Amino acid sequence: MKINKILSCLLVMVFLAPCFLLAVMPVMAQKQNIVPSSNIEEVAREVLVNELMRYLRVAYLDEEIECLSTGELKEIASYYPHYPRQLEDSAGRVVTIYKPLERIVVLNTDVAEAIRVLGAKDRIVGITDTMTTVTTFFPEMSKKTVVGGWKEIDPESVLQLDADAVFAYGKWPGPEYIEDKLPPTITVIRLDFYKPETLRAEMLKLGYLLDEEENASRYIKWHDKNVDEIEDKVSGIPEDAKPSVFLVKSSEESTKVRKTYTKKSGGISALCELAGGKNIAAELEAAYPEVDLEWILDQNPEIIVGLSYERGYETDDESVMKEEYEGIIELPGFGNITAVKDERVYLIGDSVPFAPGYPIGLAYTAKWFYPEEFEDLNPEVIHQEYVDNFCGIDFDVTKHGVFVYPQLSE
Repeated sequence: MKINKILSCLLVMVFLAPCFLLAVMPVMAQKQNIVPSSNIEEVAREVLVNELMRYLRVAYLDEEIECLSTGELKEIASYYPHYPRQLEDSAGRVVTIYKPLERIVVLNTDVAEAIRVLGAKDRIVGITDTMTTVTTFFPEMSKKTVVGGWKEIDPESVLQLDADAVFAYGKWPGPEYIEDKLPPTITVIRLDFYKPETLRAEMLKLGYLLDEEENASRYIKWHDKNVDEIEDKVSGIPEDAKPSVFLVKSSEESTKVRKTYTKKSGGISALCELAGGKNIAAELEAAYPEVDLEWILDQNPEIIVGLSYERGYETDDESVMKEEYEGIIELPGFGNITAVKDERVYLIGDSVPFAPGYPIGLAYTAKWFYPEEFEDLNPEVIHQEYVDNFCGIDFDVTKHGVFVYPQLSE
């Protein structure tokens, strides 16, 4: 009986071998695990073959491995050739989805914004409490069911929503707060959307996962037009001509230390580099270290950029950001820093340097760093394009919101 099982399994493997080779060869040629539309069927075939092989190894060879049931295999095969889909997420894990993602839970505003950019906001059924206050920028999504906080969710709430997938950051919260609490039927997908250096690739991956490749291409066209224009000019600036920049968390109140951002943090540090600045804290050990004021004075940066966590779309009152600005320039000894003496201290709200809208923040920083080279660059025009084309809200950035301080016209 055992020999018969082995022979049956071998015959099936021989039959499927050509299909397997056809599936795997195009996938091996893919760059950076981004799946072009032309390879969707090949990836789907490869995944189906692998799942079927695992099933046969259990059924005919008595191997003790996890595999899909015959009913599950039949269901996922019904979505072929558009599914299954598979890629590597920002946590370095291979993620497989077997059917369209129609009910999605998002654990942060960055991924929520990305999903909306791709025209799939109606698929979001659950949010975390941080999104409930962002009613102007997320008028519909802010009213969705709350499943907890972005650091820890309530698994029962996710189950009640009958969610297909949960989207989280690559590192946060840890698996013990999500994967370990949810059944395998709910796919956890980790994509960051806050790092300029990886966002473009992540948008393509998201477009592939959501079957929104056309909308992803439309966004990439806008992204590349604005980012390439800045990168082309910055690339011609000699290294020794680039300004030294101190990046600071503007809401800190200490008069002895200040939190800054190194290259390990990605995000605002990467934005500074793309805009042609030299982050003076780039090589420090931690991602978000605290540095003594004396160290900052010794470095004497030419420019200071403060990151404010005021929600730019949600207020027209710039008094809070103004107070944060004054809290920086009035620090002990800062009157002697070149950036303060030359009035090159700026604040940027966290709603523009991250997520798919980060080219807006890049435009502001590039203009701050090189006002002559980017004299004709208008960040507000780029910002309005993004709002009109990708956000689906009626919002005039020249009349509402507080995104930077001082304003460019001041």
